Amino acid sequence: MELLQNFPLLVALSSILLAQAIKIPLGFIAAKTWDASLITSTGGMPSSHSAAVTSLSTAIGIEQGFDSNLFAICIVFGVIVMFDATGVRRHAGYHATVLNQLVNDFNRLVTEARSWQQKREPEKRQELKELLGHQPIEVIFGAIFGVGITFAAHAIFIV
Repeated sequence: MELLQNFPLLVALSSILLAQAIKIPLGFIAAKTWDASLITSTGGMPSSHSAAVTSLSTAIGIEQGFDSNLFAICIVFGVIVMFDATGVRRHAGYHATVLNQLVNDFNRLVTEARSWQQKREPEKRQELKELLGHQPIEVIFGAIFGVGITFAAHAIFIV
């Protein structure tokens, strides 16, 4: 099978791109500002990770059969990815929030302590990225999005 004719691969990659692209208008609806950086961001609605793995699994199921070993592998892989997106990565984001606050508080203390002796500008630092994982609803909508994209693409391009 040629790479450019590999339906599972193409639909999974397309799901990632579409899920990331849809974050921009959804972000505008939520925050009333356009933020093009959302297209490369992690986290947010919908989960592109979930869209990718469910899209891949659905495409494999359509092509190889929903009772195939390959489909079973894809499902297990997908469950692990979606669990990780809502578990470990989301909690890492919570830790980043706390660490950023601790560093801000420490820098404020250092700045105030310096002003006891002399005036100096505080040093600039890069904050940790706090939006790493997904809320469960973002993962669910990403999964639904991926399955929907796959069935739509199959109906348009394959049938």
